[in-house]
Amino acid sequence: MSIEIPAGLTELLQGYTVEVLRQRPPDLLDFAVHYFTRLQDSRQQDGARACSFRPHTRGVNFDGETGHSESNGEQHDGEHDEDDEDDDSDFEPPVINRYNRRVSVCAEAFNPDEEDEDTEPRVVHPKTDEQRCRLQEACKDILLFKTLDQEQLSQVLDAMFELRVKPQEHVIDQGDDGDNFYVVERGLYDIFVERDGQSRCVGRYDNHGSFGELALMYNTPRAATIVATTDGALWGLDRVTFRRIILKNNARKRKMFENFVESVPILKSLELSERMKIVDVLGEKIYKDGDRIIVQGDLADCFFIVESGEVKIMMKSKQTKTAQESNQEVEITRCTRGQYFGELALVTNKPRAASAYAVGDVKCLVMDVQAFERLLGPCMDIMKRNITHYEEQLTALFGSSMDLRDPGK
Repeated sequence: MSIEIPAGLTELLQGYTVEVLRQRPPDLLDFAVHYFTRLQDSRQQDGARACSFRPHTRGVNFDGETGHSESNGEQHDGEHDEDDEDDDSDFEPPVINRYNRRVSVCAEAFNPDEEDEDTEPRVVHPKTDEQRCRLQEACKDILLFKTLDQEQLSQVLDAMFELRVKPQEHVIDQGDDGDNFYVVERGLYDIFVERDGQSRCVGRYDNHGSFGELALMYNTPRAATIVATTDGALWGLDRVTFRRIILKNNARKRKMFENFVESVPILKSLELSERMKIVDVLGEKIYKDGDRIIVQGDLADCFFIVESGEVKIMMKSKQTKTAQESNQEVEITRCTRGQYFGELALVTNKPRAASAYAVGDVKCLVMDVQAFERLLGPCMDIMKRNITHYEEQLTALFGSSMDLRDPGK
């Protein structure tokens, strides 16, 4: 069944999510009531006001707490809102700092289905071979880059620029407009969040990691201040390239995963909300012909669903007469698109009972063990019933009883 998401729902929920991350309220339900009530009041008051002086999407104030507009970070006190409606004399453009921060006048929406990749020129910052090697090393574990293909990743690396920082230098400031996404190459960076007029350190980046994506993804002001505490080096990616390549690619991947998950038989018993949670945690891995995906006897760490290609499941029999025979693997079955493997060890909490090999080029969606246990509980009974079916197949193949709940037997 295909369910169409109403226009504007994604943006509405994104705005609420960002405020939750910024405010960290103790009661999400009460916070939601206040948020959407005040958002509705704010929109009714805005009416047909010109976008060049007030964005249509404004920050929502909670209990007198200072809020920020999504366009330029200016502050509004709730008691002055009515005066603001008729008087634009207090409008001030944001201050541009030495990193040439982007100045936006009206917050634009990002629609990955409509955005044209050719409307903006490709950004390229020349690099030496030594810089390129350092950049690739810094970016190898960045989650946002994991779903990019080789051409997209190359464009992203071309567009990134090196930034050296000194101790006590502010990389970004809370409330500023989002301009760049940053990857840490080296150095220590403290994270400060200001609330109720007080700034406190809530975390630190220690020679690795990335930050700054939230403001670019949701077109909101910076949610925190990042201050270098040592000499350091960062790699920056401009907002336009980030949105053109990374956001669009991630949106496309998510849509593809959503459609695929809906077609997987074992997941059809789940509610729509449960399937969407699975989409959030899925990763993708690519294998070449002959690659060994899992190894019999290894500890299990993830669960696989075949997205494309074919995977053959091979097993060494524990009940053979000679050592030479015990090293020979026998093909048990093959998995194709929509079928899964690797669940047996997770269900039984035992080592892998078989090995898996790619037949030709293979793409698999991968879920780690923590997500498997948290999200696939409703499917567990089906998987346990399948163990009996596997045991019957193996008994017929090897000619003796097999107990997959104890691979040592």
